[in-house]
Amino acid sequence: MVDMSMTLTRFIMERQELHSEATGEFSMLLAQIGMAAKMVSNQIRRAGLVDILGVTGDTNVQGETVKKLDEYANNVFLDVMEYSKLVCEIVSEEIEGVARLSRSCKGRKYSLLVDPLDGSSNIDINGAVGTIFSIHHRHDETLDLIPDEDLLQKGSEQVAAGYVMYGPSTILVYTTGEGVHGFTLDPGVGEFVLSHENIQMPAQGKTYAINIGNRSQWHHSIRQYVDYLCEADPESERPYSLRYVGALVADFHRILLEGGIYMYPGDREKSDGKLRLLYECAPLAMLAEQAGGNASSGTESILEIQPTDIHQRSPLFIGSREDVSLAEKFIREETR
Repeated sequence: MVDMSMTLTRFIMERQELHSEATGEFSMLLAQIGMAAKMVSNQIRRAGLVDILGVTGDTNVQGETVKKLDEYANNVFLDVMEYSKLVCEIVSEEIEGVARLSRSCKGRKYSLLVDPLDGSSNIDINGAVGTIFSIHHRHDETLDLIPDEDLLQKGSEQVAAGYVMYGPSTILVYTTGEGVHGFTLDPGVGEFVLSHENIQMPAQGKTYAINIGNRSQWHHSIRQYVDYLCEADPESERPYSLRYVGALVADFHRILLEGGIYMYPGDREKSDGKLRLLYECAPLAMLAEQAGGNASSGTESILEIQPTDIHQRSPLFIGSREDVSLAEKFIREETR
């Protein structure tokens, strides 16, 4: 039974009390992310009734067409974070450079890296979409300007990470390095309520998620691994079932709860894959590892990759620990 009184805000505040050194600013920042998620969720629910479907006519830094909801979600996070006065800079999929929220960063402890609306191709068909976020702590909060290395932190340095999935229910899942917790938005009272406490991912799953349409571009090891998953072998609980939504958040959410593996590999056309390291791969990797799973580029831990660019891409294999380890084994054998 869900405790309807355990809201996101109450949960954050109770966790804060366990840390005597806490100032409350970090708790407030998490609460503000929850507020931004509510605003985006509300607009998505009304998408078929207001003029917010379709494209803007612009392209983002990735060269992708910007949907109206992409632009709206990006502006919501910019506005809410600017109002909070807790974040100095935002890195977003929808912004080419870095968005400064203040002339002086002095005293502002955090940077936010965000994919405001993951799964844009699902928007106009009423499919699942989401938000992915990562919070970095500034190395020196007394500086007016943030040096590049503050934004180019390894995933292992994140102080918090999470996502929001806008589906039949709106669910916010986050970690601060002390377990993974999920909250479902109760539209009747407008509050996120704790619905998934201390999520643990199964060591092995029964499903896999990958864009089969790219098969002709895959390297041999990826084709071999997917063929292996599709073979019938009851002893190793195969075949696995293919489950692919086309929105990273939705595909990862299933695997976080039920186990399995999500893959977006590099291929002959895109050697680094499609997904962005800092605001897609790294935050989900932190969640996966906190839930007992794993996340890899195929050759190294996602959390240990040193970024060199804010929009850097990386292959991603994420999910149950045994499934990810086996994928790495297939890749290693091809490179011998």
